[in-house]
Amino acid sequence: MTEQNPDPDPRRTPGLEPGGGVPPGETPPAEGSTPWAGPQETYNPPKGWSKGPLIAIGIVVLLCVVFFLAFAFLV
Repeated sequence: MTEQNPDPDPRRTPGLEPGGGVPPGETPPAEGSTPWAGPQETYNPPKGWSKGPLIAIGIVVLLCVVFFLAFAFLV
């Protein structure tokens, strides 16, 4: 991708007034693309959740189910 100036050239852009403003009824020019403006992402894990958090969530869910079943049968 080639870097382009994000500001349009008013001499070559149709519909712009000499000061760079847009007259009433005209659509302003599109903004420039600036893909380099954000932070560089260096860490992107290739997989989803690891086994540890899934096991921990499963245990908590299982304990909740056992608690509610025991509560339902004992009351």
